[in-house]
Amino acid sequence: MKISRELSRQCAQILEKSLIWDNHGCMPIPISGKEPVLEQLQRYRDGGVDVAMINIGDAEISLEEHFRTAAAVRHWVESHPEDYVLAQSVQAIRDAKVAGRLAVGFDIEGARVIGDQLSLISLFYAIGVRWMLVAYNRNNLVGGGCHDDDCGLTEFGRAVMDEMDRVGMVKCCAHTGYRTAMEVLERSPLPVIFSHSNPRSLKDHPRNVPDDLMLACAKTGGVMGINGVGIFLGDNDISIDTVLRHIDYAVNLMGPEHVGIGLDYVFDQVTLNQELEKNPGIWPAELGYGPGIKFLAPEMLAELAEGMLSLGYSEVVIRGILGENFLRVAQQVWK
Repeated sequence: MKISRELSRQCAQILEKSLIWDNHGCMPIPISGKEPVLEQLQRYRDGGVDVAMINIGDAEISLEEHFRTAAAVRHWVESHPEDYVLAQSVQAIRDAKVAGRLAVGFDIEGARVIGDQLSLISLFYAIGVRWMLVAYNRNNLVGGGCHDDDCGLTEFGRAVMDEMDRVGMVKCCAHTGYRTAMEVLERSPLPVIFSHSNPRSLKDHPRNVPDDLMLACAKTGGVMGINGVGIFLGDNDISIDTVLRHIDYAVNLMGPEHVGIGLDYVFDQVTLNQELEKNPGIWPAELGYGPGIKFLAPEMLAELAEGMLSLGYSEVVIRGILGENFLRVAQQVWK
């Protein structure tokens, strides 16, 4: 494991036993054509990560690009079985941890990509998508986004939520509007997640989550994955202390079993800056979106664990936040 500084012996021992799960990372999209050299996945391995959930599409990305990206990553993973495995099941994740391989799963940021075609959900699940956002900042046919006039969960949206439950895909309310998120949480018989979100009480930003939604998430048995995005942490500050403050707030409000990590690290920040400027409707500049956003890298997870230890968290709590809480959700929802 490559780390930025020497760890305490106690922290190193906890990390060795922990399943480390980063619930959201942003790969360059689209990945298509010739077989890519996915050095991003190697960075997860070097950072000691055991499970990496990576997006295959968001915002205005087409259905074709979603499938091309998924196909390219799947091909890379399957061509390097000594180091990687697809996170198709909980058992596959457990086996990968024992073998020292990185388990790679997919997520989709926003149900816009399915249009009005319910049958795409089971197809996405079959190729490795294990969670999907209800909406990505803007409204779609399913429900409302956090940067839009939230319309609430639609009739079609209720059918989508039921189909996700049927096939085993986890429902996620990150980037989703307040009304829609609450309606999803209140009607869900299964755990719902905020895959990569932070407490709004610590940073008043529409992308962050109010206390009542955090509590409703915990009531479903779900997990909120704290992200490492500077504008959502506050003042573009990605220091370990600031991230710990968000983790600790969520732990005290929701209970430690409902908190995880979803860093939302963007590997291709040059393209991100271009997209932010091209699409102000999705990412309004007045809300802090623009060039220069900082992201906590996956290589810093070891230091984050050391910080949790310094807060007095027990080994059980640290291991839960690092990955076992998301594993529990997978056990309850995946089919």
